Parts: sequence; structure tokens; C-alpha cells
Amino acid sequence: MEEVKVKKEIDLSDPAEIENRIKELCQQFPHGITDQVIQNDLPHLEPQQRAMAINKLLSLGQLDLLRNSSGLLYRLKDSQSTSKMKGSDNQEKLVYQIIEDAGNKGIWSRDIRFKSNLPLTEINKILKNLESKKLIKAVKSVAASKKKVYMLYNLQPDRSVTGGAWYSDQDFESEFVEVLNQQCFKFLQSKAEAARDSKQSPMVQRNSSFATSHEVWKYICELGISKVDLSMDDIETILNTLIYDGKAEMTVIAAKEGTVGSVDGQMKLYRGVNPIIQPTGLVKTPCGLCPVFDDCHEGGEISPSTCIYMTEWLEF
Repeated sequence: MEEVKVKKEIDLSDPAEIENRIKELCQQFPHGITDQVIQNDLPHLEPQQRAMAINKLLSLGQLDLLRNSSGLLYRLKDSQSTSKMKGSDNQEKLVYQIIEDAGNKGIWSRDIRFKSNLPLTEINKILKNLESKKLIKAVKSVAASKKKVYMLYNLQPDRSVTGGAWYSDQDFESEFVEVLNQQCFKFLQSKAEAARDSKQSPMVQRNSSFATSHEVWKYICELGISKVDLSMDDIETILNTLIYDGKAEMTVIAAKEGTVGSVDGQMKLYRGVNPIIQPTGLVKTPCGLCPVFDDCHEGGEISPSTCIYMTEWLEF
């Protein structure tokens, strides 16, 4: 017979028991508890007693004070974070916790202000103090060059913040991308030529002319033309530009689980192609083939005035 756990009665006259019960509730709900959760668990506890117990735990650095849409939230503090924030006041701890929750994507000061309900002048002061202690750092985002996001000092910024391999100090490395584009196409061309030289049946030639993204990635890595570590996703991004340029095509096949380069039982194959006839001028316009046509507008991230394809086409 399964053992039935009986809830232990709390001595409401003993502050230590109240504090321990609140910590137990925080352990049951790792994402945090509200005053209502404590009230439901300890219905006979006076509001003043509850406030005193929470303030005691906050002053000892055992709880984090957060704020969400429903109000205040109390969460059991991580022991490692406790040692880092020793000597900080509650406002500084709150800002640190908000930045920690943002992870490696970071958070803008405006959002910190919204989540903490602290004045902007106070937030700026706290941010400078945390930066001086090397607990957090400010990182410029490629999405908004004039704005900085804040994250924990030891975190590596997400690709959405830095722009990944294609950006250096917020500048888009167009020459680097072009070199990768050329080398990937060269590899696909050599694969197609080797297939044609094999003198096998047309179907076998066609199948052997395809290359996996892993093969292309390995080729680029062996060339040593990149100063940064490129991922398979990076190479697939370049291969997609070849598809948009009409220089390559892609097909997807089923693959055994664990096969190198496969994702969810599928594998992408690429091969270089040459157009049978040159398309007409109207078809060659970048806008006619652009996969992000609907997102293109003046002043946006994708804009006709900054489109390299449009610039090249107008220079023909």
C-alpha cells in the first residue's frame, strides 16, 4: 500500500518554522511562489508575520525577489549566485536576477526598468556598479547598433545578438561571405564534374553529383579560410544563397538515425547547376526571385538601398 504523506503542522508562533516552510514551498515551485501560494498553504498566518519571514529570508540572501504580471514572486536563491551578490542591496539583487533570467540573449535597460519598476537613474547606477564588479557586461546588438543589451559576464552572446560568423564588430563581413559563397560553389561544381567524368548512367551521375552539407562544411574547414569556427548551419546558410542565385539546387532524402549530417531522420543534399538558357532580363531582376521580398522596405533591415543584389544588377 502506498504511503500517505501527512502535512506537518506549523507552529505559527515560531518564526524559524515559518521561514523553513516558505523555503520548502520555493523548493516545490522552482520558478517561484506568490504571496497567494503562501497564504493558501498557511491560511492562519498573519500578513505581518508573513512579511517579516519573507524580509528575513531576503536579508539573509536566501530568496530572490522578482516581479511578474501578477505581482511579486519569491524564488529560492542559487547558492552560487548568493556568494556573488554578497553585500548587495535588494534592488541590485533584483536587477542582477532579471539579467540572469535573460540568458545569453541579454536584455535592454528599458526592459529591466519595466520588470523591476525602478527609476531609470537608479537602474543605470546599478548597472554601472554590476559592470565594475564584472558580474555583468554590456554587448552591442547587431539588431540595434545604438543600443546595448546586458547579460552575465561569463556568458557567450547568442548569434542573434552578435550576428554570428557573418559579423565582426557589428560590421557585416560581405567579402568573407562572398569567398565562402565562391568556395562552396566550386566544391559543388567539382562534385558534378567528377560525376560526369565517371561515364555512368545519367541517373547514377545525377545522384553522385549531390553533396551533403557536412561534406561541404568539412571541405571549407580543411581550406582554413575562416578565422572563426563555422557550424553546419552557417554552411547551409551559404548554400541557401547559392540556391537563391540559381547556382544550386537542394533535395531532401530520408536518412538513418545517427547518420552524419541528418536531422530528424532527414538529410539535405545539394548540387551545382547551370541554366540551360540565359533567362530574360525581367526574370533576372533580384526582386523577381527574392525569397524575402515581402520583408523588404526602405528603412528596414532588408532594404532596396542596401541590397547588394540590386546594386550588382544595376551595374551590368
